[in-house]
Amino acid sequence: KKYPLIVFSKSYCPYSRRAKALLESYNLSPAPFVIELDSRSDGPVIQAILRRLTGRGTVPNVILQAKAIGGSDDIQLLDQTGELKEILK
Repeated sequence: KKYPLIVFSKSYCPYSRRAKALLESYNLSPAPFVIELDSRSDGPVIQAILRRLTGRGTVPNVILQAKAIGGSDDIQLLDQTGELKEILK
């Protein structure tokens, strides 16, 4: 509950960078909690669990209030249609 928006990312991934930049443009409070899987020793385990729970084995994996809302392309599309602004309210 402390962080309603969580982004599972890898620091070198261009799609992760694009998603984080888009979310940062919303100036959310609290800011999204970003977990860089490549900087954690348990990153591969977390990614495997995410794959099982969300069906998405790639990053970024964006979670809003315990619900997966997709990856970079998904949130870009939600942004373009105005839906992202609505669900982030």
